[in-house]
Amino acid sequence: MNETTETLAERVRTYLQYQIDMGLGKVMLPQPEKSDLEKIREDLGDCTRCPLHKGRLKIVFGEGHPRASLMFVGEGPGADEDRQGRPFVGRAGQLLTKMIQAMGLDRSEVYIANVVKCRPPENRDPLPEEIATCFPFLEAQITAVAPRIIVALGRVAAGTLLGVKSSLSDLRGRFHDRKGVPVIPTYHPSFLLRQESDRRWKAEAWSDLKKVMELLGLPIRRAGDTS
Repeated sequence: MNETTETLAERVRTYLQYQIDMGLGKVMLPQPEKSDLEKIREDLGDCTRCPLHKGRLKIVFGEGHPRASLMFVGEGPGADEDRQGRPFVGRAGQLLTKMIQAMGLDRSEVYIANVVKCRPPENRDPLPEEIATCFPFLEAQITAVAPRIIVALGRVAAGTLLGVKSSLSDLRGRFHDRKGVPVIPTYHPSFLLRQESDRRWKAEAWSDLKKVMELLGLPIRRAGDTS
């Protein structure tokens, strides 16, 4: 047992002895404060604010490091995500994990969320009213995490975060300012999977991610193969 552990154990013993000396019948342990993300999840609750809740299995809130420097935002959960209640866990999620690893990071070091928290039917794009209803929770997540950079995955995420209706081809390849946070749009992993036969798209996505790495000061060790 190291000094830090011994000190903590002594404090616990002192605290418990104090409660015994006070004649308390039950030992009361101090409760840790909830994180900002936990509070946001509580506020979201078992959400029924828009029609998307009618077909969902699970809310997909988001996951990752609560103070990540890098945040990825997609458009909405797919079937695998709906079943597991976690973002980007299907084939597209596996590719995103490889992309993150190619950057020299672990998935646990970034934060991943979506514009909407429930799966749209047949994986269609979320409707404007669905986005408007759910977006305040994403906004709160961004504020809580306070990332240095946000990567917007796909047209819907990019347009929502930047408040524009431009095509992805007009937006990607450069940073856009969003309330002082650089946002770089790039291709959604599901699009890259559909275009596997043409490596040009993955090369462009890797070019976008290298810009992120440069801004974060991450070493670029290889050309980057996210296949």
